[in-house]
Amino acid sequence: MRSSTPADLAGRCPGCYLPCALCLCAEVPRVDTRTGVLVIRHHKEAHKSTNTARLAALALPRCHILPYGAPGQPFALSVLDAPGTWIVFPDAPPPPPGSPPPERLLVLDGNWAQARRMYQRLGLSRMPGLALPPPAADTRRLRRPPHPYGMSTVEAIAGALSVLEGEEVARPLYALHELMIDRVLAARGRLSEED
Repeated sequence: MRSSTPADLAGRCPGCYLPCALCLCAEVPRVDTRTGVLVIRHHKEAHKSTNTARLAALALPRCHILPYGAPGQPFALSVLDAPGTWIVFPDAPPPPPGSPPPERLLVLDGNWAQARRMYQRLGLSRMPGLALPPPAADTRRLRRPPHPYGMSTVEAIAGALSVLEGEEVARPLYALHELMIDRVLAARGRLSEED
């Protein structure tokens, strides 16, 4: 599937990338967290209307997105060295027993192959991690993940925050994800009558 380019985004909201008539920016909750979130986003995700990292950044004041992999744009590995950083990834090693909770979560944003390559190329297996259970088989999706642990970026962030800070922190992010799915399907003209 071809990714969107800036030229394709005419008539779209610059915040949520949905068509302006379906913009959800006014409905994005502010979710304050004690844990910071750093999203490393593959450059091919930046202009996709289905990218959910931008939703997380709209809702979470402590969420920042850094691009990765664009030709000619080197990635500063030093950003990964902040103490108290855990990665959200299925294969990441758990933190040592008795470790304090993380100060910052690192989340990889891309399709499964892109995320796996970022994990390997950035040497992230040295970082303690938080592995989430796979989503339920009937979870609504905009893209079909090729891996049982595959989930959208905002779902991964919500799942990690639920573990670390409680379900009440995660609930508005899950609701925002559902709202985005509704709006994207409406934009595609495929929203079912029962929804």
